[in-house]
Amino acid sequence: MSQLISELKKEHVVIAETLNKVKQIGITSAEGQNTLLAAKKGLVAHLKKEDDQLYAFLNKKAESDASLKRTLDAFVMDMEGITKAALEFFEKYSKGGSGLEFAKDFGRLYAVLSQRIYKEENVVYKKYDELKP
Repeated sequence: MSQLISELKKEHVVIAETLNKVKQIGITSAEGQNTLLAAKKGLVAHLKKEDDQLYAFLNKKAESDASLKRTLDAFVMDMEGITKAALEFFEKYSKGGSGLEFAKDFGRLYAVLSQRIYKEENVVYKKYDELKP
């Protein structure tokens, strides 16, 4: 496994742990809001690293690989929706919120992110390691 993929997988674990900590603490306290902000910063930094290092490399390879291009296009479309939902969630709860509504929204966001992480690690990350010299 390449160093980049190892780092990205570790970041996935940290993002999930931070989100779970938010869930445990709750969103109504200052600690919960600070932890939520940390989760947002971690997620945004992670997405930037993926764009700059992972997807930039794969997009270059996709110029001569139609199958890879289709795969990446599908992941990009999927990620646009996930990113929008995540940022809306973080904005909505940046100043607190209802416990029940937060739990529902959190559950939806966590499920979507978990599915994305699984697919990304099992498709895109594997492809990167296959292609990276």
